[in-house]
Amino acid sequence: MIDIKALSKTYIVRRLTDADIEDIYRLCSTNPQYYIHMPPPVSRESIIADMCAIPPGVTADDKYYIGCFDGGRLAAVLDLIDGYPEKGVAYIGFFMVDAAIQSCGVGSVIINELCRYLSDRGFASVRLAWVDGNNQAERFWLKNGFSKTGSIERDDKTIITAQKILNPIFA
Repeated sequence: MIDIKALSKTYIVRRLTDADIEDIYRLCSTNPQYYIHMPPPVSRESIIADMCAIPPGVTADDKYYIGCFDGGRLAAVLDLIDGYPEKGVAYIGFFMVDAAIQSCGVGSVIINELCRYLSDRGFASVRLAWVDGNNQAERFWLKNGFSKTGSIERDDKTIITAQKILNPIFA
């Protein structure tokens, strides 16, 4: 079990609920670049679906759809899965920072604090993926220590898979 309040020393982190949908929608709407690569455009319905979506072999207890808040304002949304695709691995299904504060180091701080927390708890690695051609996402994840591990084809898109090794002896 992940202690979400301990994920960041910089931001207030908590689970997002239906009461947060408007704030999530506002934040996601500031990032049209993402939806060029991952259509359709954000909607309140797609947010609700994402909040509940879990991969095979995972329970709802393993999913953390969380927000990082700065002064009461939602700064970032993170979908984190504990133990996917296997025990000892955390999977980032979605991560988005409010466009108004991108390129200021906010995303890197959140991801580095997350990785430090997971490493301290013995996680072997963090995995994620992005759509090939989304250069903004690729630059961000590579800058933050993730390495490409391969690619898969899905819905006429090439998805780049990546991971960051946290504890080499467990990976």
